[in-house]
Amino acid sequence: MAIDPPYLLFLGDAADELAAKTARGVAHWRPDRCLGQVRLPGCKADLGLPDKTIDQGAAEGARSVVVGVANRGGVISEAWTDALERALDAGMDVAAGLHARLNDVPRLAEAAARNGRRLHDVRHPTRQFSVADGKTRPGKRLLTVGTDCSVGKMYTSLALDAELKRREVDADFRATGQTGILICGEGVSVDAVVADFISGAAEWLTPANEPDHWDVVEGQGSLFHVSFAGVSLGLLHGSQPDALVLCHEPTREHMRGLPTYGLPTLADTIARNEELARLTNPAVATVGVAVNTAAMDAGAARRYLRETEDALGLPAVDPVRDGVARLVDVLP
Repeated sequence: MAIDPPYLLFLGDAADELAAKTARGVAHWRPDRCLGQVRLPGCKADLGLPDKTIDQGAAEGARSVVVGVANRGGVISEAWTDALERALDAGMDVAAGLHARLNDVPRLAEAAARNGRRLHDVRHPTRQFSVADGKTRPGKRLLTVGTDCSVGKMYTSLALDAELKRREVDADFRATGQTGILICGEGVSVDAVVADFISGAAEWLTPANEPDHWDVVEGQGSLFHVSFAGVSLGLLHGSQPDALVLCHEPTREHMRGLPTYGLPTLADTIARNEELARLTNPAVATVGVAVNTAAMDAGAARRYLRETEDALGLPAVDPVRDGVARLVDVLP
């Protein structure tokens, strides 16, 4: 994949800040590539980047429009199509990580062809995967798991990878979702893999390696989320993790998108993930907790982290406020 910078990050008509988490991830981890944001009427997300129209972005040198919205179902609306067609006509490429393919939208495919531009569908694998075999392989692997969706698994994984590299530890971030792929340039969006091959895709993504090498695997979904637990389980078995880091957002009243389902406890989430991970790695252990305290003031966040440490006997950090050094300190 070669998505040419600078980028215009397309937020469309995002319903809330979480809906634009793809764009936020790219803006945070690759700010040097981001020229501005494009928002349609009704957009409720804001990255703090300069607002641009498609034409303004093209005039200022943007080379690609990156669709930064992860809406439910991953659909491309007519309003989006109008804007993205305009980007292609203005001489820019378009990249997206949606379930719906850019290349399957006739107007966009035709616009790309007539302008000699490219459509990047980064969510859709371009290779075949084998079914998992569960064989033990050398190297070390860490997987982030969550109480729910959108609780910080990708951010935590990228922060852990950066901290390991800062310490000159041999490590790789393994992207398993569209935002991670857009950030690091490679990976497998496992929610677009046929169910029988999810674990096999995770095995392919985290191959045998040197004994001291760490693969930091971006987690997806939650074992407790009825919509996405299958992807979470496939990653858990296929990545064969030695270490788990639990990610949590403590202010939610129910599972994201499922108002009739409450959040599991941290202890139950740890127990369930470890139990199921032992199928492929009996020695797996949870090493710490990464808590997204963005919705809490500093005092409440400190108290929550302290109480979590006392209750679980594990280091608990907010990767944004505190960094992840204390989690790396306890890796086996």
